[in-house]
Amino acid sequence: MAIIMFLVKIKVRKPAVVYMLNLATADVLLVCVLPFYIVYKFSGYNWIFGEGMCRFVTAAFYCNMYCSVLLMTSISVDRFLAIIYPVRSLPWRTVTRAWLVCGVIWAISLASTVPLLLLRQTIFEPVLDITMCHDLQHFGVYFFFPSFTYFSIVFSLFNFLPLCITTFCYIRIIRSLSRSQFDRKHKRAICLTVVVLCVFVFCFGPTNVIYLIFYRQMDENEDYSLYIAYILSSSISSINCCLDPLIYYFASSDCQRYVYSLLGCKKDYRPPVQRDENPRTQRATTREDAF
Repeated sequence: MAIIMFLVKIKVRKPAVVYMLNLATADVLLVCVLPFYIVYKFSGYNWIFGEGMCRFVTAAFYCNMYCSVLLMTSISVDRFLAIIYPVRSLPWRTVTRAWLVCGVIWAISLASTVPLLLLRQTIFEPVLDITMCHDLQHFGVYFFFPSFTYFSIVFSLFNFLPLCITTFCYIRIIRSLSRSQFDRKHKRAICLTVVVLCVFVFCFGPTNVIYLIFYRQMDENEDYSLYIAYILSSSISSINCCLDPLIYYFASSDCQRYVYSLLGCKKDYRPPVQRDENPRTQRATTREDAF
């Protein structure tokens, strides 16, 4: 529904809509592979779909995680430029450049899952008489790197660094908005900040930290004490699909109006402010568009 809303109702006319459209696409990718995980879990961790599907489902799961993190970071940077540098950022914040950034994000996310696609992801456990998919067999060497080193690099690039960038951007945004009169748009910007940071902290933070600790234990002495926490954290990371629609809602006033219309409610509509050549009024107009 979000993808249809962005393409048909809102139209892809702003960089923020491009990022949110790609974020919705990444969520659809995850939703499409979750049924395979559901069958896997309820079958007692017995993978019945073959080695090829195990590689594809595992790669799609991690690709969604990495892509979602980078796209939410892009939304944060786009908001930062629009509010802190509304006039100077106009040549940078174009729909074409946004599509280019999203293309790079997808390429990086897909490239990071290449080891998962090339290496064997299933293993047969004769004691339990089950075939496991990406649970115990992925500890070893990934392209000449130990698994802990590989996932440490991935954690730094796709979690820690984006979290620092996002936190910096939203702190600057809140500080900038606090200097002006507080209104409904400021409240929406703060809500968007809270939602994005909650997704990072709740969905991706604990997951990646537990992954790193678990991989370190497995590399050193094959310690399985965190295995249950490792499995639970994998499930928690999927909750980002439930929270992403809140990002769409708070990031776009057009999205809010469309949601209100679906619910049969009325929402006051403000016509867009006309642009002029005065830099001060243009700054105000650009800030209005940023919300």
